[in-house]
Amino acid sequence: MGPVLQLFKTLHRTRQQVFKNDTKALEAARIKINEEFKSNKSETSPKKIEELIKIGSDVELLLRTSVIQGIHTDHNTLKLVPRKELLVENVPYCDAPTQKQ
Repeated sequence: MGPVLQLFKTLHRTRQQVFKNDTKALEAARIKINEEFKSNKSETSPKKIEELIKIGSDVELLLRTSVIQGIHTDHNTLKLVPRKELLVENVPYCDAPTQKQ
C-alpha cells in the first residue's frame, strides 16, 4: 500500500474515532477528506505529493491529539468527552505552585 492510500485510510480511521457518535461531524469530515484527495488525484509532481502527504499527516495528528468532543446538555452547558488516549499524557494538577530556581 502506497503512502497516499495509507494516509487516506488513516485519516478516515482517525475521523471515526474523533467524531464517534456525531453523525454530522463524521459526514462533514468524510466529505472533506474525500474532496481533498479527489482534487489532488492527478498530481504528478513528487515534491508536491510529498508536501500534500505532510499536510495530511499533520491534520491527522492534530485531529487525534487536539480535538475533544463536546455534547450540549442544555442551552448553555457543554459536556466534554475526551478520548482515553488524550488523557494519557496529562500532567497531574498541583495545588501548591513551585518556585522557579
